Amino acid sequence: MKRKIVEIDEEKCNGCGLCIPNCHEGALKIVDGKAKLASEVYCDGLGDCLGHCPEDAIRVVEKDVKEFDFKSTNKHLKEIGREKLKENPMEKRKDEDKMKPDLACGCPGTMERELKKEETSGTCNKGEIVSQLQQWPVQLKLLSPGASFFQDADLLIAADCVGFASPNFHNQLLKGKILVIGCPKLDDLEEYKKKIRAIIDYNDLNTITVAVMEVPCCSGMYKAVEEALDESGKRITLKKIVVGVDGSKS
Repeated sequence: MKRKIVEIDEEKCNGCGLCIPNCHEGALKIVDGKAKLASEVYCDGLGDCLGHCPEDAIRVVEKDVKEFDFKSTNKHLKEIGREKLKENPMEKRKDEDKMKPDLACGCPGTMERELKKEETSGTCNKGEIVSQLQQWPVQLKLLSPGASFFQDADLLIAADCVGFASPNFHNQLLKGKILVIGCPKLDDLEEYKKKIRAIIDYNDLNTITVAVMEVPCCSGMYKAVEEALDESGKRITLKKIVVGVDGSKS
Protein backbone atom coordinates (compact mmCIF):
# COMPACT_ATOMS: atom_id res chain seq x y z
CA MET A 1 0.00 0.00 0.00
CA LYS A 2 1.08 3.58 -0.53
CA ARG A 3 1.60 5.34 2.78
CA LYS A 4 3.98 7.59 4.71
CA ILE A 5 7.14 6.08 6.13
CA VAL A 6 10.51 7.23 7.46
CA GLU A 7 13.44 7.41 5.03
CA ILE A 8 17.09 7.84 6.11
CA ASP A 9 19.78 9.56 4.08
CA GLU A 10 22.78 7.33 4.80
CA GLU A 11 25.22 9.90 3.43
CA LYS A 12 24.11 12.39 6.08
CA CYS A 13 23.67 9.89 8.91
CA ASN A 14 26.65 9.73 11.27
CA GLY A 15 25.29 6.87 13.38
CA CYS A 16 24.93 8.95 16.56
CA GLY A 17 21.80 6.98 17.52
CA LEU A 18 19.84 9.95 18.91
CA CYS A 19 16.86 8.93 16.79
CA ILE A 20 16.62 5.45 18.37
CA PRO A 21 15.03 6.32 21.75
CA ASN A 22 12.75 8.85 20.08
CA CYS A 23 11.11 6.20 17.90
CA HIS A 24 8.35 4.91 20.17
CA GLU A 25 7.78 1.90 17.91
CA GLY A 26 11.41 0.74 17.97
CA ALA A 27 11.50 0.88 14.18
CA LEU A 28 15.05 2.27 13.99
CA LYS A 29 18.36 0.57 14.72
CA ILE A 30 22.04 1.16 14.01
CA VAL A 31 23.57 -1.17 11.41
CA ASP A 32 27.19 -0.74 10.31
CA GLY A 33 27.30 2.74 11.81
CA LYS A 34 24.12 3.95 10.09
CA ALA A 35 20.51 4.29 11.23
CA LYS A 36 18.19 1.93 9.37
CA LEU A 37 14.60 0.71 9.58
CA ALA A 38 14.38 -2.56 11.48
CA SER A 39 11.23 -3.29 9.47
CA GLU A 40 8.72 -1.32 7.44
CA VAL A 41 5.85 -2.71 9.51
CA TYR A 42 7.24 -1.14 12.70
CA CYS A 43 7.22 2.40 11.30
CA ASP A 44 3.93 4.30 11.57
CA GLY A 45 5.20 7.14 9.38
CA LEU A 46 4.03 9.81 11.84
CA GLY A 47 7.58 11.13 12.22
CA ASP A 48 8.05 11.33 16.00
CA CYS A 49 11.76 10.80 15.40
CA LEU A 50 12.01 13.93 13.23
CA GLY A 51 13.81 16.84 14.87
CA HIS A 52 16.07 14.52 16.89
CA CYS A 53 18.66 14.07 14.16
CA PRO A 54 21.52 16.62 14.31
CA GLU A 55 22.42 15.86 10.69
CA ASP A 56 18.86 16.25 9.34
CA ALA A 57 19.17 12.78 7.82
CA ILE A 58 15.59 11.64 8.51
CA ARG A 59 12.50 12.58 6.57
CA VAL A 60 9.01 11.21 5.99
CA VAL A 61 8.16 10.15 2.43
CA GLU A 62 5.20 8.49 0.78
CA LYS A 63 5.77 5.23 -1.10
CA ASP A 64 4.54 1.67 -1.60
CA VAL A 65 5.44 -0.29 1.54
CA LYS A 66 3.85 -2.81 3.87
CA GLU A 67 1.15 -1.57 6.21
CA PHE A 68 2.05 -0.63 9.81
CA ASP A 69 1.46 -3.69 12.02
CA PHE A 70 0.50 -2.80 15.59
CA LYS A 71 0.61 -6.39 16.86
CA SER A 72 4.02 -7.16 15.34
CA THR A 73 5.38 -3.86 16.61
CA ASN A 74 4.41 -4.63 20.20
CA LYS A 75 5.95 -8.09 19.88
CA HIS A 76 9.14 -6.47 18.58
CA LEU A 77 9.18 -3.95 21.46
CA LYS A 78 8.88 -6.77 23.98
CA GLU A 79 11.77 -8.62 22.33
CA ILE A 80 14.08 -5.61 22.54
CA GLY A 81 13.08 -4.89 26.14
CA ARG A 82 11.07 -1.74 25.56
CA GLU A 83 7.63 -0.78 26.80
CA LYS A 84 4.75 -1.88 24.58
CA LEU A 85 2.46 0.67 22.95
CA LYS A 86 -0.75 1.16 24.89
CA GLU A 87 -2.67 2.21 21.80
CA ASN A 88 -2.31 1.99 18.05
CA PRO A 89 -0.73 5.29 16.86
CA MET A 90 -2.62 5.03 13.58
CA GLU A 91 -5.94 4.82 15.41
CA LYS A 92 -4.83 7.72 17.57
CA ARG A 93 -4.19 9.77 14.43
CA LYS A 94 -7.65 8.88 13.11
CA ASP A 95 -9.17 10.11 16.38
CA GLU A 96 -7.11 13.28 16.12
CA ASP A 97 -8.37 13.89 12.59
CA LYS A 98 -11.94 13.51 13.84
CA MET A 99 -11.25 16.24 16.39
CA LYS A 100 -10.19 18.70 13.73
CA PRO A 101 -12.76 21.43 13.12
CA ASP A 102 -15.15 20.85 10.23
CA LEU A 103 -14.61 23.93 8.09
CA ALA A 104 -16.30 23.11 4.83
CA CYS A 105 -16.07 26.74 3.75
CA GLY A 106 -12.26 26.48 3.64
CA CYS A 107 -11.95 29.83 5.37
CA PRO A 108 -8.27 30.88 5.23
CA GLY A 109 -8.72 32.80 8.48
CA THR A 110 -8.81 29.54 10.44
CA MET A 111 -5.46 28.27 9.14
CA GLU A 112 -3.08 27.32 11.97
CA ARG A 113 -0.18 29.73 12.35
CA GLU A 114 2.67 30.19 14.81
CA LEU A 115 3.36 33.84 15.48
CA LYS A 116 7.08 34.05 16.16
CA LYS A 117 7.94 36.93 18.45
CA GLU A 118 11.13 38.38 19.84
CA GLU A 119 11.46 38.64 23.60
CA THR A 120 10.03 41.98 24.70
CA SER A 121 9.26 43.71 27.94
CA GLY A 122 5.63 43.84 26.84
CA THR A 123 5.67 47.51 25.84
CA CYS A 124 7.11 49.46 22.96
CA ASN A 125 8.77 52.86 23.05
CA LYS A 126 5.46 54.66 22.88
CA GLY A 127 4.16 52.80 25.92
CA GLU A 128 1.73 50.74 23.87
CA ILE A 129 1.16 47.12 24.89
CA VAL A 130 2.76 44.56 22.56
CA SER A 131 0.68 41.51 21.70
CA GLN A 132 1.92 38.32 23.35
CA LEU A 133 -0.22 36.02 21.18
CA GLN A 134 1.94 33.17 19.86
CA GLN A 135 -0.49 31.26 17.64
CA TRP A 136 -3.68 31.33 15.58
CA PRO A 137 -6.53 30.36 15.86
CA VAL A 138 -7.39 30.62 19.56
CA GLN A 139 -11.01 29.43 19.74
CA LEU A 140 -11.17 25.91 21.20
CA LYS A 141 -13.71 24.81 18.55
CA LEU A 142 -11.30 25.76 15.75
CA LEU A 143 -8.16 24.17 17.18
CA SER A 144 -6.73 20.77 16.31
CA PRO A 145 -5.26 18.81 19.25
CA GLY A 146 -2.35 17.89 17.00
CA ALA A 147 -1.32 21.49 16.25
CA SER A 148 2.48 21.75 16.54
CA PHE A 149 2.39 24.77 18.85
CA PHE A 150 0.85 22.69 21.67
CA GLN A 151 3.95 20.52 22.03
CA ASP A 152 6.02 21.43 25.14
CA ALA A 153 3.75 24.42 25.73
CA ASP A 154 2.58 26.32 28.78
CA LEU A 155 -1.13 26.37 28.04
CA LEU A 156 -3.54 29.15 29.00
CA ILE A 157 -7.21 28.18 28.80
CA ALA A 158 -9.28 31.32 29.27
CA ALA A 159 -12.97 32.11 29.33
CA ASP A 160 -13.87 34.52 26.51
CA CYS A 161 -14.53 37.48 28.81
CA VAL A 162 -11.20 37.29 30.65
CA GLY A 163 -9.30 39.09 27.90
CA PHE A 164 -11.69 42.03 28.11
CA ALA A 165 -12.00 42.22 31.90
CA SER A 166 -8.28 41.87 32.71
CA PRO A 167 -6.45 45.16 32.00
CA ASN A 168 -3.04 43.46 31.77
CA PHE A 169 -4.11 40.25 30.03
CA HIS A 170 -1.23 40.12 27.54
CA ASN A 171 1.63 40.89 29.93
CA GLN A 172 0.42 39.14 33.08
CA LEU A 173 -1.59 36.17 31.82
CA LEU A 174 -0.75 35.44 28.18
CA LYS A 175 2.99 36.11 27.92
CA GLY A 176 4.92 32.91 27.13
CA LYS A 177 1.79 30.79 26.79
CA ILE A 178 -0.30 29.17 24.06
CA LEU A 179 -3.88 30.43 24.26
CA VAL A 180 -7.20 28.57 24.09
CA ILE A 181 -10.46 30.45 24.66
CA GLY A 182 -14.11 29.47 24.95
CA CYS A 183 -17.34 30.29 26.73
CA PRO A 184 -18.40 27.70 29.36
CA LYS A 185 -21.90 29.15 29.54
CA LEU A 186 -22.85 29.35 25.87
CA ASP A 187 -21.00 26.30 24.50
CA ASP A 188 -21.11 22.55 25.16
CA LEU A 189 -18.85 21.84 28.16
CA GLU A 190 -18.74 18.12 27.43
CA GLU A 191 -17.33 18.83 23.97
CA TYR A 192 -14.86 21.23 25.58
CA LYS A 193 -13.71 18.48 27.92
CA LYS A 194 -13.21 16.03 25.03
CA LYS A 195 -11.14 18.54 23.05
CA ILE A 196 -9.05 19.56 26.07
CA ARG A 197 -8.47 15.89 26.93
CA ALA A 198 -7.27 15.31 23.36
CA ILE A 199 -4.85 18.27 23.60
CA ILE A 200 -3.48 16.84 26.87
CA ASP A 201 -3.22 13.30 25.44
CA TYR A 202 -1.51 14.22 22.18
CA ASN A 203 1.06 16.64 23.60
CA ASP A 204 3.64 16.99 26.37
CA LEU A 205 2.36 20.12 28.08
CA ASN A 206 4.50 21.86 30.71
CA THR A 207 1.75 23.65 32.64
CA ILE A 208 -1.93 24.49 32.31
CA THR A 209 -3.38 27.76 33.58
CA VAL A 210 -7.15 28.24 33.58
CA ALA A 211 -8.40 31.82 33.77
CA VAL A 212 -12.12 32.31 34.44
CA MET A 213 -14.42 35.12 35.49
CA GLU A 214 -15.77 35.39 39.04
CA VAL A 215 -19.34 34.76 37.88
CA PRO A 216 -20.70 31.28 38.84
CA CYS A 217 -21.43 30.12 35.28
CA CYS A 218 -17.73 30.46 34.43
CA SER A 219 -16.58 27.87 36.95
CA GLY A 220 -17.52 25.07 34.54
CA MET A 221 -14.41 25.82 32.47
CA TYR A 222 -12.02 24.94 35.28
CA LYS A 223 -14.03 21.84 36.16
CA ALA A 224 -13.88 20.61 32.55
CA VAL A 225 -10.09 21.06 32.46
CA GLU A 226 -9.63 19.46 35.88
CA GLU A 227 -11.65 16.40 34.86
CA ALA A 228 -9.89 16.10 31.49
CA LEU A 229 -6.49 16.21 33.19
CA ASP A 230 -7.56 13.69 35.83
CA GLU A 231 -8.90 11.27 33.19
CA SER A 232 -5.68 11.57 31.15
CA GLY A 233 -3.61 10.22 34.03
CA LYS A 234 -0.88 12.78 33.33
CA ARG A 235 0.73 14.86 36.06
CA ILE A 236 0.76 18.45 34.85
CA THR A 237 0.84 21.54 37.05
CA LEU A 238 -2.66 23.08 36.98
CA LYS A 239 -3.27 26.65 38.11
CA LYS A 240 -6.54 28.57 38.44
CA ILE A 241 -6.90 32.35 38.12
CA VAL A 242 -10.20 34.09 38.84
CA VAL A 243 -10.72 37.53 37.31
CA GLY A 244 -13.29 39.91 38.77
CA VAL A 245 -15.62 41.97 36.63
CA ASP A 246 -13.64 44.97 37.91
CA GLY A 247 -10.40 43.48 36.56
CA SER A 248 -9.02 42.23 39.86
CA LYS A 249 -7.38 38.79 40.06
CA SER A 250 -7.33 36.07 42.69
